[in-house]
Amino acid sequence: MNEVNSENTSTAWPTDVLTLSIDVGGSGVKASVLNPSGDMMVERVRVDTPYPCPPERLVSTIVELTKDLPATHRVSVGFPGMVRAGRVIDVPSLTRPTYDGQRDPELAALWQGFDLGTVLAQVLNKPTKVVNDADMQGCAVVQGTGMEFVLTLGTGVGTALFHDGTLLPHLELSHGPFRDGQSFDIALGNSERKSIGKPAWRKRVAAAIVDFDDMFYFDHVYVGGGNAKHLEPEDIGAKGQIVSNSAGIIGGVRIWELEG
Repeated sequence: MNEVNSENTSTAWPTDVLTLSIDVGGSGVKASVLNPSGDMMVERVRVDTPYPCPPERLVSTIVELTKDLPATHRVSVGFPGMVRAGRVIDVPSLTRPTYDGQRDPELAALWQGFDLGTVLAQVLNKPTKVVNDADMQGCAVVQGTGMEFVLTLGTGVGTALFHDGTLLPHLELSHGPFRDGQSFDIALGNSERKSIGKPAWRKRVAAAIVDFDDMFYFDHVYVGGGNAKHLEPEDIGAKGQIVSNSAGIIGGVRIWELEG
């Protein structure tokens, strides 16, 4: 197999550069091919995220999902956890043996330090960038002015921060304490939404956005992810905007430009 860099920051892409964009979530893995403007060239494909999901199983799932898509020049992957230089530091959802299960130490050990960027670059034979999924979604929606905060609501909670259009280094802000001994990630996650009901969950989201604003004094907040559809505009405040879940894929082009 040819050696392929897991990340290529060269600006020498062709004007018609095509990007294979992959959005890995706790419930599903989605992919499409994007043109230079971030438009989908083909219909999005999707499969359920397999459980249990050790690294090799995710890699084989991605290969199978994308094998019939058109040829591309590069690959972008949004991943639901902490990633640095393509290497997984931690991933809450994929360290559970079942979707709603408890964290499994053996799965966690398999994921910790796994060089997903390099492995995918090799099996897909393309320069590959693996980043946090909220970071990639944010790249699709931010306007490039001031402090912009991205909040994604799905199996868990993702966050991203941008300043004047530059993606800031990723922090797992959702792991911070929210209330009653729960983190933002747990209190606003999908299991809690189903447990407490939508009205109570919407109130939690509104309170969490106020808390985040108190921390970052953001100029704008974008709320996306699969569970954003359960919210109303009044839940996210005057500085807020609900964005399409497709942004998780569309950001696969701009992540090559905006990552600091």
